[in-house]
Amino acid sequence: MEIILWLIAVALVIYGAVVALRGSVLYGILLIIVGLLIGPGGVSVLS
Repeated sequence: MEIILWLIAVALVIYGAVVALRGSVLYGILLIIVGLLIGPGGVSVLS
């Protein structure tokens, strides 16, 4: 389960960075924060 959460977190952070670079900075930052929260070392939403 941890690996799945880690992969989702990585995907969210990467997608957030891409979105932020394309112009929607607030949405990108929000995705990055969510990715960091559910990633390893963060607060897991599912546990």
